[in-house]
Amino acid sequence: MNIDKLYLVGFMGAGKTTAAAALGSRLGWRTEDVDTRIEMRERRSVSAIFLRDGESYFRQAEREVIRDLLPERNVVVATGGGTFVDPDNRTLMLKDGAVAWLDLPLSQVIERIPPDGRRPLASDPQQMEQLYLRRQTAYRDAHLRVDATAPADEIVERLLKWIGY
Repeated sequence: MNIDKLYLVGFMGAGKTTAAAALGSRLGWRTEDVDTRIEMRERRSVSAIFLRDGESYFRQAEREVIRDLLPERNVVVATGGGTFVDPDNRTLMLKDGAVAWLDLPLSQVIERIPPDGRRPLASDPQQMEQLYLRRQTAYRDAHLRVDATAPADEIVERLLKWIGY
């Protein structure tokens, strides 16, 4: 398998950003974080975007970032929790590179996410649980499922082995 791009998908708090940074470092590849790119382009936080312009505006910005990243090679992309749920993004990502789902049980997601308002879709526990369950269906389309309860270094080793590094 000759993989030159890896997308990490999964629910918020699954460790996508952390794993992408460690993986990029090990591979000597660049790391891109979809949320960070949006924040840089918009010059404001994800929560501020949600607050002022809403989720649909944010999802459009997300689609633009995914399209901007298509020509990039030798890159690990940490996506937002909802990026892969969008059917257009999912199709593009599955064709463009290898997609790994970092799967974390909801109970651990709740433990990892601080109630500080930085995660707009995590403010209501019942809504977050419904969102988690809805997104599982999309995440199952990823090429690989990784148990994200494992320590970060084990997740990285599993992904390196999977891509034949």
